[in-house]
Amino acid sequence: MGRLAQTDGLTDVQQEILSTVRDFVDKEIIPVATDLEHRDEYPTQIVEGLKDLGVFGLMIPEEYGGLGESLLTYALCVEEIARGWMSVSGIINTHFIVAYMLKQHGTQEQKDYFLPRMAAGEIRGAFSMSEPGLGSDVSAITSKGVRDGDAYVLNGQKMWLTNGGTSTLVAVLCRTDEGHPEGTAPHKSMTTFLIEKEPGFGEVKPGLTIPGKIDKMGYKGVDTTELIMDGLRVPADRVLGGVTGRGFYQMMDGVEVGRVNVAARGCGVAQRAFELGVAYAQQRQTFGKPIAQHQAIQFKLAEMGTKVEAAHAMMVNAARKKDSGRRNDLEAGMAKYLASEYCKEVVEDAFRIHGGYGFSKEYEIERLYREAPMLLIGEGTAEIQKMIIGRRLLEEYRIQG
Repeated sequence: MGRLAQTDGLTDVQQEILSTVRDFVDKEIIPVATDLEHRDEYPTQIVEGLKDLGVFGLMIPEEYGGLGESLLTYALCVEEIARGWMSVSGIINTHFIVAYMLKQHGTQEQKDYFLPRMAAGEIRGAFSMSEPGLGSDVSAITSKGVRDGDAYVLNGQKMWLTNGGTSTLVAVLCRTDEGHPEGTAPHKSMTTFLIEKEPGFGEVKPGLTIPGKIDKMGYKGVDTTELIMDGLRVPADRVLGGVTGRGFYQMMDGVEVGRVNVAARGCGVAQRAFELGVAYAQQRQTFGKPIAQHQAIQFKLAEMGTKVEAAHAMMVNAARKKDSGRRNDLEAGMAKYLASEYCKEVVEDAFRIHGGYGFSKEYEIERLYREAPMLLIGEGTAEIQKMIIGRRLLEEYRIQG
């Protein structure tokens, strides 16, 4: 373990958790990740191992059987897991966001029912905002929930569900006009529904279809799917928090911590790319000496190391701010933006250091090269992050008078 991406001020418990996760990544994930990724195979054994370690309950309170850890601990674990294989961190992140939303916004009955089984990894979560015709423009969603007696009937099509097939609980954002007069702002007439389902593809329950896996350039192994609701009945007590019209705020709260997670993934992938690049540079020889002794390569390594360190520091700062109970949307946006951009750049430099071998599927860097672009899009594109950051900076630095 090198000098980069270290975190000061961790407790003994945090250090022990991280050390355990890092050990698991080195022994159980890195040796098999590329092979599984090339086969686009779901990492069942890895997921079972993480369940045994308690990772699925990392931030769920102890009273519900979780470890009750901080966002920082969680983010540092995600950084380690993404260093091994980013797809595995995706499986955990969607689960974690749903558990976080339940913890923050769920009714007592919803928390008692879902959280203990989520902590054990028995119930695995996915969440869904995007639709085929929209991504970051959440206020334009068209999926709709209409009250019908003691249930809601849901219709619509959702897109880009990570864990769509393997999950058993999906938090879905729909429009509900009930109790909201004409002309209500779109974001005030949205509701989060908690939909329980069987894992798998096809019609997984009456009115709910998961058509199949979307074939992707990278981020393989984890299933990314559509979700089609056609007359799907959901009991009224499965409205998150028990009240309609709060869905947009609930989802944004979840995405805010999700952005710290995406920043952590960027840090982990960049760290692995740096490790591969710096090792290869010392082994490969040209003109009678290792390429690490050529100034051109040393410059690359210097830039890569600096980016790894800077991204890690921003990610840690964003997590600590949220943990302290303060608003962190600015810091989370900055961390997500910087970490994903730097990740892409560090991976590309490691790819260049590998020369022709970087293009070969035998080398791990080829997989990282296909995975890094997903971070530029996930949890809001880089362009959306810059809009959020710009608006928040203008709020903070508004000219008086």
